[in-house]
This record gives sequence, structure tokens and C-alpha cells, in this order.
Amino acid sequence: MSVTRHKDEIPPGTLELLILKTVARGKELHGFEIASAIQEGTAGVLQVEEGSLYPALQRMMLKGWLQGEWGVTAGNRRARYYQLTKLGRKQLEVELSQYRRVNTAIEKLLALA
Repeated sequence: MSVTRHKDEIPPGTLELLILKTVARGKELHGFEIASAIQEGTAGVLQVEEGSLYPALQRMMLKGWLQGEWGVTAGNRRARYYQLTKLGRKQLEVELSQYRRVNTAIEKLLALA
């Protein structure tokens, strides 16, 4: 009997939080590494699609939360490597606070059931 892991959708409004938290771990990462780290860090439950990831990374760079620098991957491919900025670290704290507040409220409601 094989067990199939179901990949759930990333809850609306949390993709930027997941990206910020992943990039905040210190090492510069390119897009594929960010997506892989999110998938691995959630035991395969969450998967970030390219069509969502790269526009989000671009928006976050425009907001000043990330900076990107072009480099070459271990596989000799050109890729942009992302790093958290000071403003990005501040935004990560805001995002974490909002997420925790909402999550606590949802948990309270679920406990009533």
C-alpha cells in the first residue's frame, strides 16, 4: 500500500512570509532553492509554483525587502541569488506578528467546535 502525500495550497497572504523566513536563514538562495526549502521545510505539504514564486520575488525586490544579485548555480546556470535587506527583516517581523495573531484567533475558534 503506497501513501500519496497531498500538496496543499499555500494559504493566501502567507507566500511572502514563507519567502522572507526562508531567505532570513542567512545563505543567499536562488528561486529554485527557495521553493525547494519551503517544500522540504513543510515536509512536502506546501509547494511553491514558479508562476507564484518569481512574481512574488520581483514584488519583494521592488518593495525593498529583498536584494538580488546574478550569479551561477552549481549546475552552471545563471540565476539571481536573493538576500534579505534591513527593511525585509523588519517586514518579516510584521508578517510573523500578523500571522501569529490570525493563527491564534483561528485556533480559538476551532477549539470551540
